[in-house]
Amino acid sequence: MQAKDSNPPDGGYGWVVVVSAFMVMGLTAAVLKTFGLFFVEIQQHFDELASTTSWITSQQLCVLCGRTAHASTSAVCTCNRVSIYHSKDSPHHTHRPSLAPVASSLCVRYTHRAVVITGGLLAFSGMALGFLGLNMVWMYATTGFLQGLGISFSWTPAISIVSHYFSKKRALANAIASAGECAFAFTFGPFFQWLISQYGWKGALLIIGGIQLNICVCGILMRPLASSCLLEASHSEIETPPVSGASSINKEDKPPITHKTFNWMLVRQPEFVLYAIFGILAAMSFFVPPLFLVPLSYSLGIDESWTASLLSILAMVDFAGRLLCGWYANLHVTKTVHLLTMTITLISTSLMLLPLANNYLSLAIFTGFYGFFFGTTVAVHITVLADVVGMPDFDSALGLFMLIRSTGGFVGPPLAGLIVDMAGDYRAGFYMAGATLVLSAGFLVTLDQLQQRKERGSQTNTKPEKSTLPYPSLHLLKLQNRRYREHDVVV
Repeated sequence: MQAKDSNPPDGGYGWVVVVSAFMVMGLTAAVLKTFGLFFVEIQQHFDELASTTSWITSQQLCVLCGRTAHASTSAVCTCNRVSIYHSKDSPHHTHRPSLAPVASSLCVRYTHRAVVITGGLLAFSGMALGFLGLNMVWMYATTGFLQGLGISFSWTPAISIVSHYFSKKRALANAIASAGECAFAFTFGPFFQWLISQYGWKGALLIIGGIQLNICVCGILMRPLASSCLLEASHSEIETPPVSGASSINKEDKPPITHKTFNWMLVRQPEFVLYAIFGILAAMSFFVPPLFLVPLSYSLGIDESWTASLLSILAMVDFAGRLLCGWYANLHVTKTVHLLTMTITLISTSLMLLPLANNYLSLAIFTGFYGFFFGTTVAVHITVLADVVGMPDFDSALGLFMLIRSTGGFVGPPLAGLIVDMAGDYRAGFYMAGATLVLSAGFLVTLDQLQQRKERGSQTNTKPEKSTLPYPSLHLLKLQNRRYREHDVVV
């Protein structure tokens, strides 16, 4: 009975969890993507510099995954044409440790449901307190840090629990859940603009905070799997076998709940280390195109209204890429790590070709290719992580992976900015991003070779030992003859 319950449902109530995670992605990551719409309003209200105002988004992103605040710079530049990419005082050159491992460890210690509900309350509190708008430091602490903390506590468990509910259909489930970020970002842009025009930026923050309370509803729907308790109980029994019958009876009388700890020893596993290095190099590249796409279009003389449409194209093709890649990965035609290697190779190729664009049409085409392959990568990379470490350590691995990956987000944009300054051309940043992705694909190939070698070794060890005699029946005949002789001697 335990073996049956330990298998993920791969459907059923799991799809309710996927829809809940889809909503959480939209109410967290999509809000971050479109928060740049508040930039000018807050800057004008407090009469602050662009670099000072950018600290709000920097707080949110750094708390989520330790990134620098460049996710919304495209929206900032589109609204304000303020260039803060290479300012020494810009928060884009700052970094703060990620709290993703904290969220993951809380999931291990308690439940995904409890952490997501807590995250929803924190996100609402950040927006509601930001409504007061006392001063810029107050905005840093509320709309910046508190909102980022809530998003981190919601995003990480939502991604994690989907992988617990699915095994064979894990890639498709993760793709659908992550697509919520694109779908909500596409609609939140005009919706947030309407809220600001009708209720002002303070009223808009309060309304968005109320909408984020739906994260708590989604968290309630994330029912913990009964198999988790069974797996934890069996794991604890293996580690501490009973000494006597009495002790085993006492253990059976206790509820099957164990206090698991965050597994920091994953950093000693070669497979996880290789995948973490891939994550660092990929993060160095992924955040460069959104940073330099808008300035590149301006340098080509493209009108501001057409430049804004590039961001819409990016969101739409990203959404399509996630769903199509998840569907294809669900067919199990290609190994997930092979699929990820192919998507990384294709996205690096698109980045190498993007600087060749010399007008809006060619730039839109290459941007579409980049966005599509970026979506395919996002759809499958969490599934590959689950395959690398296994589900018992997945919660710990997700937090560690996001923490280690954040170093790439810290190094990538400043390095790309330095290269752009030296070359005097925004195209150089795209070449740097494409070359780094090619290097990251090499670590995926190495990871795949290591996994294949271990699989061949395990298959060799599990083969039954063959008898040294060419005919086993002759061995049985010799044994029978020996017994007959001993019987004759006795008689």
